[in-house]
Amino acid sequence: MSPRVYLSAATALIAVIFIAATLIVQPLLRTARVDFTENDIYTLSEGTKAVLTDLEEPVDLTFVYTRRVGQEFPAVRAYATRVRELLDAYKAVAGADLRIREIDPEPFSEDEDEALAAGITAVNSDGGDPLYFGLIGKNTVDDQRVIPFLAPEQEDTLEYDLTRMIARLNRPEPPNIGVLSTLQGMSGPGEDSGYTFLQELSKSYDMQEIDEAFFSLPEDMDVVVMVHPPELNDWQAWLIDQFILRTGRAIILVDAAAKTSRGSDFSGLDDRQIRSDLGRFSDVWGLSVSEEALADTESALPIQVATGGGRSTIVRHPLYLAATPALMPSDSLITADLSRTVNFGAPGGLILDEDSPIDKEVLIETGPAPSWIEADEAVSDLTAQETLDLYEPLDQAMPLAVRVHGALVSAFDERPSPDMPDDPVMAELARAAAEEAQPHISTSERDAEILVVADADMVDDGLYVNLDSATAFADNGAFLMNALDVLSGDANLLTLRARTSSRRPMTRVEGMRDEAQARFFDEQARLEDKLAESQQRLEELQQRGASDGFFEGDIEASLNENERLELARLREDIVETRSRLRTIERNFRQEIDGLEGTLKFINIFGGPLLVGLLGALVWWRRRRRGIA
Repeated sequence: MSPRVYLSAATALIAVIFIAATLIVQPLLRTARVDFTENDIYTLSEGTKAVLTDLEEPVDLTFVYTRRVGQEFPAVRAYATRVRELLDAYKAVAGADLRIREIDPEPFSEDEDEALAAGITAVNSDGGDPLYFGLIGKNTVDDQRVIPFLAPEQEDTLEYDLTRMIARLNRPEPPNIGVLSTLQGMSGPGEDSGYTFLQELSKSYDMQEIDEAFFSLPEDMDVVVMVHPPELNDWQAWLIDQFILRTGRAIILVDAAAKTSRGSDFSGLDDRQIRSDLGRFSDVWGLSVSEEALADTESALPIQVATGGGRSTIVRHPLYLAATPALMPSDSLITADLSRTVNFGAPGGLILDEDSPIDKEVLIETGPAPSWIEADEAVSDLTAQETLDLYEPLDQAMPLAVRVHGALVSAFDERPSPDMPDDPVMAELARAAAEEAQPHISTSERDAEILVVADADMVDDGLYVNLDSATAFADNGAFLMNALDVLSGDANLLTLRARTSSRRPMTRVEGMRDEAQARFFDEQARLEDKLAESQQRLEELQQRGASDGFFEGDIEASLNENERLELARLREDIVETRSRLRTIERNFRQEIDGLEGTLKFINIFGGPLLVGLLGALVWWRRRRRGIA
């Protein structure tokens, strides 16, 4: 066999072996991935993996994306690629239990009908055809969940949103929420009555109201929500304690001065429960509620007050707080997507025990210099000025909402006995509840997740809902529903970190821009002011000349010699100033443009030059060996 034939046969054989090996190895290494990104953006969280590997039945995901329209928007196009890659990673872990398909809904097509029927948002585009960019999830019993629009700016929570959708489809029954409250707006079925928060609660969850004189808690309760709860006796506190140790999910809204507590101004404060606290749980959790209310001039909420004579005005009242997103952590799943304020009415402050071993995370806090206000004063109708007269600023921000998480211990050494009512029927119910109660446990069976908020008034519609349009103007409801969504979901979701965005900021370019702005800003601002003054004076002279002349051509003729000289000088100054501003703009971008040019040169010529240098090095070494 000649060398040429041998080389051809060997090349063909190597190609066949390579293709066969690829076909064999690819299925075996389908789930193998190596993530070289700085923030591991292509590595699934352990919580996501746990949800995907525990699927009890197949889940179908339909990625809806109008490819042709999306190509016109770079941010959407890049995000669509990110979503596909994440779905592929999900599929690699879940296998046959996760079925993924993509549809491209062209106008008047069956795919468009499917997207619209599912609730995918049709976003108007400049080209006329709408953009569909969402996700539809279904399970085998036709339960459906939808992400109507995948907003690129919410990429940080993309993995959480997808995993939550799959977890809810895997467990289609809504969580069971128990509600214990003394506020009148938090009682009733909630479907068409009570506070807006109660109505939203009943729409999203199976809700059960817990009577104030309860002897037992609802069975199969996933989360307990306590809003300004009554003062609990030992038996009731023990039931709550044992539920938290076993289930570990609670949202507790307490208050130092509940302005919405039951009663009226005519009944007096003695007949009203204006205070609620954590009771025996304060010591074991290392968290307590202040005796006094808080006022804060930094985050004071603008409210409408009457000024007499049928007139009203807007004033910033320090007892009503509007906590902005800047006062909340941006990496918490509960607060990350909040874009508006969370409003409070005469809230208390949460006092954290620094020696407590329990993990706590502050979710909302006041401004840097709040003030204590006596509870009896705060619950009355203090005016803004009266509150300022009582204001004595502190030297630190105070927590308003805190997340308690981790293993807990019981607030009781042993199980107490229930207080037997005088009524024989109620006494029999108490004895039956005591007999059916589970044994006392001293430590958590699962890590607890508890949200404690130092204000019960925040659920009142007047603080965050426009009563005329029934729309929210603040994120009170969104904050609490986010917390419920996190706490009532799959336990794996609680360990799921918010994804880091795949967008990489150009830090060097931003630094160069900031440096150039600092260098040229003063001169640019001075020239812009001079240009504005010159143009204003020029218009004054031109208007005067036009009003004194019979027609436009007489503008300069109607001015005196000094005014004509000033007019000419102003025109020259305007031209010169504009020229200098253009020069500043060029200098402003000079270093950035230079960096861009250098990168383009490296990208275009770097590879060929490197190959050429390597070739020259090889040629030189061979030539040197030949000479030697």
